[in-house]
Amino acid sequence: MEWKIVGIIAAICTTSGFIPQIIRGIRTKRLDDISPVMYMLLIVGLSCWLSYGIHIEDMIIIVANAAGLAFSIFIIILRFKYIRQR
Repeated sequence: MEWKIVGIIAAICTTSGFIPQIIRGIRTKRLDDISPVMYMLLIVGLSCWLSYGIHIEDMIIIVANAAGLAFSIFIIILRFKYIRQR
């Protein structure tokens, strides 16, 4: 099997995992049950992976981690927005 295909499948699976959390948060307007510390650590890790992907010029790593980073930041923003609205 071509390893790029494995990388693409892994990128799609791990990145799309954020989408149900975003949809649930937008529908319920509640994200106070997620851990902001976990998401901040995830943001740091994804930023490092993104930097690494840019350094080695690997588009799979770049796209997957850029999307994961954007989704994670969006979830944190929604969390603080919804907490302040209450």
